[in-house]
Amino acid sequence: MNRWRALLPAKLGTIFLALALAGVVGYVEYATGYDFHLTALFLVPICWAAWGVGRRAGLLLAVVCTVIWLVADLATGHPYKHPVIPYWNALMLLAFFVVIVFAFSGFQDEHQKLLAARSLLEHQNEGLEQTVQQRTSALQSEIAERKRLEQANLQAERLAMVGTIAAEVAHEVRNPLGSIKLNLDLIGKQIETLAETSRHPAEEGRTLVHEMREEVHRIQRVIEDYLRFARLRNPQRKPVSLNEFLEQKLAFMGSAFENSSVRLHTDFDAGLKTINADAEQLWEALLNLVRNSLEAMPRGGALAISTQKRNGEAILSVADTGKGMSEEELKQVFVPFFTTKPRGTGLGLPLTQQILHAHGAMLECASIAGKGTTFTIHFPLENKA
Repeated sequence: MNRWRALLPAKLGTIFLALALAGVVGYVEYATGYDFHLTALFLVPICWAAWGVGRRAGLLLAVVCTVIWLVADLATGHPYKHPVIPYWNALMLLAFFVVIVFAFSGFQDEHQKLLAARSLLEHQNEGLEQTVQQRTSALQSEIAERKRLEQANLQAERLAMVGTIAAEVAHEVRNPLGSIKLNLDLIGKQIETLAETSRHPAEEGRTLVHEMREEVHRIQRVIEDYLRFARLRNPQRKPVSLNEFLEQKLAFMGSAFENSSVRLHTDFDAGLKTINADAEQLWEALLNLVRNSLEAMPRGGALAISTQKRNGEAILSVADTGKGMSEEELKQVFVPFFTTKPRGTGLGLPLTQQILHAHGAMLECASIAGKGTTFTIHFPLENKA
């Protein structure tokens, strides 16, 4: 209804112009006295009204044009054999005009139906294309997720195998190392005893024993890393207020940040309440990430730690301004025993990933050489906390 009211001025304008044109044709026909046979020109306003307004307007113009023709014909005083002939001619002319109006409006209806069908087909094609695109996107996402899960399962199998081997090796090495450490202590005491009864200094012996003891300690730390990696216990998950947990733990690392000339920036989402996690294991994983960031900034820098609640996940980000990693290093960052540190074991990040995987979380790493590295953890929020 509103649409018809909006179009009413244009329709009335078309009718008035068609009537004016019909009057002009009738006047010219009367003025010329049928010398040019202009009757066919009445079809112009009739068709114009039928196309622009509709069939009723066309019929109205057909009647008006017939009346104008009849008036012009009678006014010219054209002689007929019978006085009924002009009226008969007007009736035939009206019938002709009506046939033209119905044919023309029928053609217009078919044209409108064709346009509507074309529009509907285009709309259906657009909907079909959108459906195909959505299903293609969903299929690609499903394939990508399946590949990620396959890689994660393969990584887990490798880690399990490596852990078993590491546990066996650590078990075999631990006892000899304990014996070596005990003998080094005895040698140290003997050096001190000989130094008291001899004129020769014991500094060289003390240095050698100290270096050997340090190497033994390093091997023990490596073994402990292997055992911790191989014998990771199942997490005892409880509700943990992530923001408060981070604030408390990071407060104890103030001296470490100060000694490393690292500025700490935190941004915690107040809308994030709790996550289900093993607090001890969670801190072990986060501590590995923070230590990696500190080691990546030997000359100082900035460390940003933030939390965010988004799409049913708790997102924890650890970003530094350190040296970053190359693309090749980034590809192997979670591969066991891969390390760029002179004294590293290459188990810190794989252990972190293993801990988070046991929590149902996902760990991502993005890095740009010379600009820094960002680790992002996605924790599922089971209770939408």
